[in-house]
Formats: sequence, structure tokens, C-alpha cells
Amino acid sequence: MQFIKSLIFNFLFYLFIIIIFLSAIPALVLPKKVTLIFGKICAYVVIFLLRFVLNTKVIFHGTDNLRKKERFFIASAHQSLVETFLLQAKINYPIFILKKELLKIPIFGWHLKKIGSISIDRDKVNKENLGFYDKIISATIKTNRPVIIFPQATRTEISERQPFKKGVSKIYEKLNFICLPVALNSGNVWPKSGNLNSNKTITVSIIEQIPAGLNPDDFLKKLEHDLYSELDKIR
Repeated sequence: MQFIKSLIFNFLFYLFIIIIFLSAIPALVLPKKVTLIFGKICAYVVIFLLRFVLNTKVIFHGTDNLRKKERFFIASAHQSLVETFLLQAKINYPIFILKKELLKIPIFGWHLKKIGSISIDRDKVNKENLGFYDKIISATIKTNRPVIIFPQATRTEISERQPFKKGVSKIYEKLNFICLPVALNSGNVWPKSGNLNSNKTITVSIIEQIPAGLNPDDFLKKLEHDLYSELDKIR
């Protein structure tokens, strides 16, 4: 039964995502704000499918922390594909930092470019990567949209406690914005390896801010502590 549910969810998930992105092709020639709306539509489609196919609720904690007048960026745990959609349900039109390869995917990659996603080639040091932090600063100042970064740099198992990449402390230092850590347990439903699980609850916890201006090393230690401590509570 679980295998059948998993099969149905995967089929509907990718079907709806393809339909949404195909229907959004005309938006590629319209203003960026129009294209951004489709990300939020995807978020609520995913929440719907989780609830009615896998009997899994999505609960958001700490959304009051998003109502900030100061500029901020998000540092989120990363366990599955779904959080790239779920976060857009509560965070308005974020800028994602992602692997360069994703921009090469037809249609999907076109949308990622259109909405201003920032790519990096993690395996090479080149001129484009050297201007990576300048791109982030420029994008956030011009658009007033929050950046989302995954400090683990890749999907992890829910029990993994990998050290965070130092790049997130560099972004923190360069932006000089407050940071909102986000802990989540989506790996309980869609693990890095293995089948999907049902009858669960996905908790997305937006943790209290880390103020701007800390020493980058101190920031990284605090971020890692705060995020993993919250993960231990919700896992």
C-alpha cells in the first residue's frame, strides 16, 4: 500500500509541476513578478498532494519571525526536494542559490533564470564564481527579496549533522543582514534515499533571528547550533 501511495504521489507531483511550468511559458516574456507567482502556486500544489495522497500535514512554526522590517536572508536545512517548494508558501518570492546544472534543464531552467536564481559551479573556480557574492548583494539590494541558502550544500539524511559550509558565513558577512535559520523534518517523508513515507507531519520551523554584525566564525557556530538544536526537537 505504501509503495502504491509513493508511486501515485511521485506521478502527480511531477505531472503537476510539468503542467504548471508549461502553462507558465508565456510568463517568460512578461515582467518577473508574473513568473514569480508560479513558485507560490507550486508550493500549495505540493502541500495539497502531501495532505491528500500521503496523509501528511505541513505545519509552519515561527512565521512571525518573517515579519521583519530589516532585510534578512534564510539559511535552511535541506533534506528533500519538497522544501524548495514549501518555503515559497510563507516566504515571498525568495532568491534561490543553486547548482549551475539546474539552469540547463529545458523550461524549468528557463524559469529559474527568469526569476533571478543565482547559480554556482561548485566544482570549478572561475570568473563567474569569483563574482558570486557580488551577484547576491546586487540581487538582494535591487529586488528587496530574501535569499535562501542551504548551508549543508546538499540534501542530507534527517539524522546527519554535517558541518556547515563556510560560504554561508561569507554571505552573512558580505550582506550584513540578519539571518533566519529554518529547521525542517521533510526527510521523514521524502528521505534522501529510500521510498516516500505517509501518515507523517512535516514541520517547518523558522527560528529566531541571528543578528547582523557577528564575527563570521561565531555566526557559523551559532547557526549550526541553533539549527541543529531545533532539528533535534522536531525530528
